[in-house]
Amino acid sequence: MADPAARLLALLTLLQSRPDWSGRELAARLGVSPRTIRNDVERLRSLDYPVDANRGSAGGYRLGAGGRLPPLLLDDEEAVAVAVGLRAASGITGVEESGRRALAKLEQVLPPRLRPVVDALHGTIERAPENTGTDAPDPEVDPGALRAIAAAIRDVEWLRFEHAGELRLVEPYRLLSWQRRWHLVARDPERDEWATFRVDLLELRMPTRRRFTPRPLPGGDPEHPDYTAFAMRTIAASGWTVHARLRIDAPADAVLARINPAVGVVEPVDETHCVLVTGADSLDTVAVYIGMLQLDFTVESPAELVPLLASLSARYARAVAGSADAAPDARTLGG
Repeated sequence: MADPAARLLALLTLLQSRPDWSGRELAARLGVSPRTIRNDVERLRSLDYPVDANRGSAGGYRLGAGGRLPPLLLDDEEAVAVAVGLRAASGITGVEESGRRALAKLEQVLPPRLRPVVDALHGTIERAPENTGTDAPDPEVDPGALRAIAAAIRDVEWLRFEHAGELRLVEPYRLLSWQRRWHLVARDPERDEWATFRVDLLELRMPTRRRFTPRPLPGGDPEHPDYTAFAMRTIAASGWTVHARLRIDAPADAVLARINPAVGVVEPVDETHCVLVTGADSLDTVAVYIGMLQLDFTVESPAELVPLLASLSARYARAVAGSADAAPDARTLGG
């Protein structure tokens, strides 16, 4: 390949396509000598591309991590996939604005042949509203908080934060995005308990820089812990802004058959009664959704839920009365 600029771009594409290349492989792919490859690698380094080299018979080249993100080369399919993925990320709190900026940069430099493909995808794919289960607005999550938590998980370091007015020191294990909210699965060693925390309800403190020895998640496969399943079981008890405790006039099995694990925790009382601990981002949401159980219940807490249920009951009663007055005489139906 005679053109130095074209050869440099081709070399960069190869280095980004897989982790390791030998000098001979690169030379054969580009039709040049190993000496030319060494010179081109130096040129890439001068352009801030961190190319690492290992000497010897097993040596070779790899694109390493530098002090800042260098320009990336994407093939057609990768560019389209990234554009679609960034468009989808626009609905995830915490990365919404940065996703928009990245998408704008990518679309600005898309080759003309790819623009119709991306435009077609944008024109035929719609995003339905995701926040349909609550009347509360989506919480704001600081992207810096997500980065700090992710870094602590990656580096296996203690995480310190304030939650519900209490300072906590935990072992962080996994971040989970669910229902447009971010959750942290962690273990509190002082209490010897695992829990799920809403990230938007945490106030992070200074990084600890102290490593911990990971513990296996209780239950399940210790080699492949299912953090998502654990989070879904515990979000009902700890992952909502408000919580309610309800005594249900039905056995526990009947309630469990009607709810998602993240909706509530069911505690058996006797053969015909149980307690449901549930939550939401507002008591109005709890008041509406508890009626969907279609089971009789009594509110044990909080007391503020009772007047909301009374208001709903009166509204439904008025709707029934109005509908009955407006309905035609059943005897006239069918002639």
